[in-house]
Amino acid sequence: MTTRDIDESVNAELNRLRESIDNIDAAVVHMLAERFKCTQQVGHLKAAHHLPPADPARESRQITRLRQLAESAHLDPAFAEKLLNFIVAEVIRHHERIAEESATNPQA
Repeated sequence: MTTRDIDESVNAELNRLRESIDNIDAAVVHMLAERFKCTQQVGHLKAAHHLPPADPARESRQITRLRQLAESAHLDPAFAEKLLNFIVAEVIRHHERIAEESATNPQA
């Protein structure tokens, strides 16, 4: 069965829902971009003050906080934790790169 075989009202509702999903996906991408702009600034601050790229205590607090937010939003907390771990790993990678660049080019 293809979407051409579906009743027109069902197809219209499917399209409406998909448009909402597309809008939400766009918002998620823009929010992640904003988050990474902030974490880039954190990375530069850490590099300037010779702080480590990772902060396990902060990460642990964030996981606890995000799991609670997920539960209250009726989202699987394990999924939310996996997502945060993925994001944090990318942030740490960025911070390590910034620290390396700062060490090789202190004027930058």
